[in-house]
Amino acid sequence: MKCLIVEKYVEMNVAHPFREGNGRSTRIWLDLMLKKKIGYVVDWSKVDKVDYLLAMERSPIKDIEIKFLLKNALTNNVNDREIYMKGIDHSYYYEGYYVFKMENLTDIKD
Repeated sequence: MKCLIVEKYVEMNVAHPFREGNGRSTRIWLDLMLKKKIGYVVDWSKVDKVDYLLAMERSPIKDIEIKFLLKNALTNNVNDREIYMKGIDHSYYYEGYYVFKMENLTDIKD
Protein backbone atom coordinates (compact mmCIF):
# COMPACT_ATOMS: atom_id res chain seq x y z
CA MET A 1 0.00 0.00 0.00
CA LYS A 2 2.64 2.59 0.99
CA CYS A 3 4.59 1.88 -2.22
CA LEU A 4 1.53 2.84 -4.26
CA ILE A 5 1.10 6.02 -2.24
CA VAL A 6 4.72 7.02 -2.84
CA GLU A 7 4.33 6.23 -6.55
CA LYS A 8 1.36 8.64 -6.69
CA TYR A 9 3.46 11.18 -4.77
CA VAL A 10 6.13 10.94 -7.49
CA GLU A 11 3.47 11.35 -10.20
CA MET A 12 2.11 14.46 -8.50
CA ASN A 13 5.61 15.89 -8.35
CA VAL A 14 6.02 15.32 -12.09
CA ALA A 15 2.61 16.88 -12.82
CA HIS A 16 3.54 20.01 -10.85
CA PRO A 17 -0.09 21.19 -10.64
CA PHE A 18 0.52 24.46 -8.79
CA ARG A 19 2.35 27.61 -9.75
CA GLU A 20 3.99 27.82 -6.30
CA GLY A 21 4.08 25.38 -3.41
CA ASN A 22 4.09 22.04 -5.25
CA GLY A 23 6.63 20.42 -2.97
CA ARG A 24 5.04 21.71 0.21
CA SER A 25 1.53 20.74 -0.91
CA THR A 26 2.48 17.26 -2.05
CA ARG A 27 4.44 16.53 1.14
CA ILE A 28 1.35 17.41 3.20
CA TRP A 29 -0.79 15.29 0.86
CA LEU A 30 1.67 12.38 1.25
CA ASP A 31 1.49 12.54 5.04
CA LEU A 32 -2.31 12.68 4.99
CA MET A 33 -2.53 9.67 2.66
CA LEU A 34 -0.03 7.66 4.70
CA LYS A 35 -1.84 8.54 7.92
CA LYS A 36 -5.23 7.59 6.51
CA LYS A 37 -4.18 4.37 4.77
CA ILE A 38 -1.45 2.86 6.98
CA GLY A 39 -1.35 4.88 10.21
CA TYR A 40 2.10 6.38 9.64
CA VAL A 41 3.51 9.76 8.63
CA VAL A 42 6.96 10.86 7.53
CA ASP A 43 9.17 12.36 10.21
CA TRP A 44 10.69 14.86 7.80
CA SER A 45 13.42 15.79 10.30
CA LYS A 46 14.92 12.37 9.52
CA VAL A 47 15.12 13.06 5.76
CA ASP A 48 18.31 14.79 4.66
CA LYS A 49 17.70 17.72 2.32
CA VAL A 50 20.32 16.81 -0.29
CA ASP A 51 19.39 13.12 -0.29
CA TYR A 52 15.70 14.01 -0.61
CA LEU A 53 16.15 16.49 -3.45
CA LEU A 54 18.39 14.11 -5.40
CA ALA A 55 15.99 11.20 -4.86
CA MET A 56 13.02 13.30 -5.98
CA GLU A 57 14.92 14.48 -9.06
CA ARG A 58 15.59 10.87 -10.05
CA SER A 59 12.22 9.49 -8.92
CA PRO A 60 10.39 9.74 -12.28
CA ILE A 61 12.99 7.35 -13.72
CA LYS A 62 13.46 5.10 -10.69
CA ASP A 63 11.55 5.65 -7.45
CA ILE A 64 13.30 3.07 -5.25
CA GLU A 65 15.57 5.73 -3.72
CA ILE A 66 12.75 8.00 -2.55
CA LYS A 67 10.81 4.99 -1.28
CA PHE A 68 13.83 3.93 0.78
CA LEU A 69 14.35 7.43 2.24
CA LEU A 70 10.71 7.83 3.17
CA LYS A 71 10.32 4.31 4.55
CA ASN A 72 13.23 4.89 6.92
CA ALA A 73 11.63 8.10 8.20
CA LEU A 74 8.15 6.75 8.92
CA THR A 75 6.68 7.11 12.39
CA ASN A 76 3.42 6.00 13.92
CA ASN A 77 3.24 9.22 15.98
CA VAL A 78 0.58 10.49 13.61
CA ASN A 79 -1.03 12.87 16.09
CA ASP A 80 2.20 14.39 17.40
CA ARG A 81 1.91 18.15 16.79
CA GLU A 82 5.68 18.62 17.02
CA ILE A 83 6.34 16.12 14.23
CA TYR A 84 3.70 17.84 12.07
CA MET A 85 5.09 21.33 12.72
CA LYS A 86 8.69 20.24 12.15
CA GLY A 87 7.48 18.67 8.90
CA ILE A 88 6.30 22.08 7.77
CA ASP A 89 9.64 23.61 8.77
CA HIS A 90 11.53 20.97 6.80
CA SER A 91 9.26 21.43 3.84
CA TYR A 92 10.21 25.09 3.64
CA TYR A 93 13.87 24.24 4.31
CA TYR A 94 13.94 21.82 1.36
CA GLU A 95 12.79 24.67 -0.86
CA GLY A 96 15.36 27.16 0.40
CA TYR A 97 13.30 29.12 2.94
CA TYR A 98 15.04 29.59 6.29
CA VAL A 99 13.55 32.72 7.87
CA PHE A 100 10.93 31.24 10.22
CA LYS A 101 10.60 28.10 12.27
CA MET A 102 7.23 27.05 13.60
CA GLU A 103 8.57 26.74 17.16
CA ASN A 104 9.50 30.44 17.11
CA LEU A 105 6.05 31.64 16.08
CA THR A 106 4.77 32.15 19.62
CA ASP A 107 1.82 34.33 18.61
CA ILE A 108 -0.07 31.27 17.39
CA LYS A 109 -2.44 29.93 20.02
CA ASP A 110 -3.92 26.42 20.16
